[in-house]
Amino acid sequence: MIAAWLFIFFVVLAWSGWQPHDYTTWWLEVAPALIALLVLAATRQRFPLTPLAYWLILCHAIILMVGGHYTYAEVPVGDWLRDLTGGGRNNYDKLGHFVQGFVPAVVIREILIRNRIIARKGWISLIVVSICLAFSAFYELVEWWVALLSSEAADSFLGTQGYIWDTQSDMFLALIGATLAIVMLGRIHDRQIRSLGAS
Repeated sequence: MIAAWLFIFFVVLAWSGWQPHDYTTWWLEVAPALIALLVLAATRQRFPLTPLAYWLILCHAIILMVGGHYTYAEVPVGDWLRDLTGGGRNNYDKLGHFVQGFVPAVVIREILIRNRIIARKGWISLIVVSICLAFSAFYELVEWWVALLSSEAADSFLGTQGYIWDTQSDMFLALIGATLAIVMLGRIHDRQIRSLGAS
């Protein structure tokens, strides 16, 4: 599994970094995927995650790398969907924010359960969704700070495309993503956690 995961990650990373729309935006968008790779490598021996968590993290990294290559406002599949539905903007960034809730929800849930941080299991879902929302809000602050510091890359990185409710809709999609991850994957995730002998 590790070899396949790394192969896919680095192939997509190499493609993403080959003549992207602009390198400043590419670094801004791809940095979270690279940080995740370093964290996973550092924790692989002492706290290996479930296969579900690893594959979801890879999917999230791929979404980031595709967005970094084109910029989120110019990803071709987003243009295709916009034209198909008659919309006014490229919504690829909305996929990114949905996944920003969906994937961390699984990882956070796993950390909380395996480390027995919360005594009563009924509270885990609420805490997981709350942490995902906090992370999403913090990411929106990071986007704002980057925009203030770098007017050159601000539009490409923010990807608001003139939508005044962009920040709020991003956080809402992260909320939906986190909630759906818990509802849809909770049982599968529990089985994989038990197979690690961690709960």
